[in-house]
Amino acid sequence: MSTARRTAGDEACVFDRIVAGELAAHVVLDEPELLGFLDARPVFAGHTLVVPRRHAATIAELPGRLLGPLMDAGRRVGAAQRQGLGADGTLLLLNDIVSQSVPHVHLHVVPRRRGDGLRGFLWPRRRYADEQEAEAVAATVRACLAGPGAVP
Repeated sequence: MSTARRTAGDEACVFDRIVAGELAAHVVLDEPELLGFLDARPVFAGHTLVVPRRHAATIAELPGRLLGPLMDAGRRVGAAQRQGLGADGTLLLLNDIVSQSVPHVHLHVVPRRRGDGLRGFLWPRRRYADEQEAEAVAATVRACLAGPGAVP
């Protein structure tokens, strides 16, 4: 597990500060290993961030035993958004490293409504050039999963 709790600006991780009670947040979920609070810049009202209380900068650093509870918390928050806010559905998004504004694992739980303006996926998609390219990529990932340095 990474002990890096600092950002490039040498400031304490903002989510660690929220977990420690040093910064205020609108908490919606408070559990022994997880905290859920409203995003300060929401996509839509009710947009919630669920974070592990113990700092992990990347998903690879998150203890495997917390992945299930993290996703389950997202499931429960999404159900509460549908029940309490009248959302039609939920977008669960966990961004890792690239474009991650806070270097602390966080699951976005965004309430969705039909016609809300978000279209399909949030990124451009493309097809593999052919079956050989797809198989080469799959083989590379399989080898890394099985080889030395694989994430436990």
